[in-house]
Amino acid sequence: MTVVGIVKAKQSLSARIAARAGGGALRVFLVLVGLFWLMPTVGLLLSSLRSPSDIASTGWWKIFSKPSQLTFDNYSHLLDNSTITDSLLSTVVITVPATVLVVVIGSFAGYAFAWMDFPGRDWWFMVVVSLLVVPVQVALVPVAKLFGEIGIFETTVGVITFHVAFGLPFAIFLLRNFFAEIPRELLEAARLDGAGEIRLFTRVVLPLGGPAIASLGIFQFLWVWNDMLVALIFADSKHPPITVALQQQVRQFGNNIDVLAPGAFVSMVIPLAVFFAFQRQFVSGVMAGAVK
Repeated sequence: MTVVGIVKAKQSLSARIAARAGGGALRVFLVLVGLFWLMPTVGLLLSSLRSPSDIASTGWWKIFSKPSQLTFDNYSHLLDNSTITDSLLSTVVITVPATVLVVVIGSFAGYAFAWMDFPGRDWWFMVVVSLLVVPVQVALVPVAKLFGEIGIFETTVGVITFHVAFGLPFAIFLLRNFFAEIPRELLEAARLDGAGEIRLFTRVVLPLGGPAIASLGIFQFLWVWNDMLVALIFADSKHPPITVALQQQVRQFGNNIDVLAPGAFVSMVIPLAVFFAFQRQFVSGVMAGAVK
C-alpha cells in the first residue's frame, strides 16, 4: 500500500469514528432533552398518585425513596367528583364537532379554491388568508355581543361556532395549498372517465390529501381541547369544559388537590393519546410540503 493510500485509510477511519461519536453524542443529547421535556408530565403523574398530605409536605420526587406513598385514591375521588367528570364530557362535546366541522368544511373549501373556477376565486382566497392575522382577543367582545343578541352566548353551540370560525382560515389555507400540489393530469384523467366534482373529491383528492387532513385534525383537536380563554367567556358556566373546571378547582387549591392533580393529568393524557395515535399521518402531512 502506498503512502497516499495509508493516509486516505487513516482519514476515512478517523471520519467514521468522528461520525459515530458525533451521532452518539447527538442521541444522548436528544434523550436528555426528551427526559427534560417529560419531567413536568412525570411529576404531575406522580403527584396524582400521592395523598394530599404528602403533596403538601414534600415534593413528588420523594416517591422514589418512599414508594408506599403511591395510591389510586385520588382517581377514585376524581370519578366521584361530578364537576370534573361532567366537564370531561362537555369538552368532548365541544371538541369533536369543532374538529369535524373544520376538517369537513375546510376540505371542501380547499378543493374549491384549488381546482374549481368561480368568479373572484383568488380575491376570496386572499380574504381567507387575511383572516389568519386576526387575533382571537380582538374578536372576543364583538362576538360576545353578537352571540348574546342571537341567543347562543354561554352555550355549547356558541363555543363550537367560535372555534369553527377561527379554525377555518388556517384549515382552508393549509388544505388548498396541499390540494393544489396534486398533479393536474390525474384529475383530468378522472374527469375523462366521467367522474364529477363530488366523486373526484371523494375518490381522488381525499385519499391523496389524507396526511394533510390528519395533521389539520390533530392541530384543531389540540387547540380546542386545551383552550381556556374562549371557553371561559363563551361556555356554559354550569357545564364548563375541563380547562375551566380545573381553573375553578385552583381557587380552592387547599381543599381539592386530590382532584386537581389527577384531573389535570387526565386532561393532558387524552390529547397526547390522540397525537400519538395519528403520529404517522401527522409526520407524513408535515413532510409532504417539504418534499414537494
